[in-house]
Amino acid sequence: MTAAEVKTGIDRPVARPRHDRVRLVLRTLSRSGVFLSGFAIILFWVCCALFGNYLVPYDPLASDIINALVPPSSAHWFGTDQLGRDVFSRVIVGSRDILVVAPAATLLATVIGSALGLCTGYFRGFVDDVVSRLMEAVMAIPGVILALLAIVSLGTSKVAVIVVIGLSFAPNIARTVRSAVMQERELDYVAAAHLRRESAVHVMFVEILPNVIPPILVESTVRLGYAIFAVATLSFIGFGIQPPSPDWGLSISTNYGMINGGFWWTVLFDALAIASVVIAVNLVADGVQGAFNER
Repeated sequence: MTAAEVKTGIDRPVARPRHDRVRLVLRTLSRSGVFLSGFAIILFWVCCALFGNYLVPYDPLASDIINALVPPSSAHWFGTDQLGRDVFSRVIVGSRDILVVAPAATLLATVIGSALGLCTGYFRGFVDDVVSRLMEAVMAIPGVILALLAIVSLGTSKVAVIVVIGLSFAPNIARTVRSAVMQERELDYVAAAHLRRESAVHVMFVEILPNVIPPILVESTVRLGYAIFAVATLSFIGFGIQPPSPDWGLSISTNYGMINGGFWWTVLFDALAIASVVIAVNLVADGVQGAFNER
């Protein structure tokens, strides 16, 4: 193929318009039982996070020592904890913190990881070697230990948790994006952009980035599940969201010792809530990946 042919697009297959591709993906997702199941669960918890205070029968922060450790009943559907707080109310409202912190951390990781992946995959050579070695060094440190070291320095605020988790997950997303960019870099449309003397920034963010959105979305969705676990873990060990928040991980940590006394309801429902969100996120990720593969 000559330079003129590359530049004008002669002899290249006609690409499906981008809005048609988006419509095809959305239609595939609307027919995916896996995706719809996960999306319904996430939507339920999002509604709880937004309107939880209007849905619960009791104040999730109000203590009632007289009714402490009451088992599930018609008055308290999930029972009460050691301070007499209604577990059902705390589970519903407790979704708020984790559904704010985890997505925000995932978004930060996606932005940083995508930028690093674009740079390393496009420039390669020295830039790729240096950035890749730094990312490998970060990934070699266990995530919880890295998070603890950072939070000790930054404090235990929600912002600190978002930054720590976002930075720790960015290398994983960067590796996925780098692999996709290295494949796209060899295609004709990139060569055509070079012949038009487009800048590197234009080629990366205007030409290549739209074509690597599918792996970015899939990887980000998967990382969201890990972020939920990370937020809950940090709260459980006392370095994440702080009292008096009804956060799920914090509630499990506070009532964990009650299991030995047979008060299983103080922990079970928070654990099930975390599990349901993580499973739902994975179902959504599987559905999104299947939709892009079919496209």
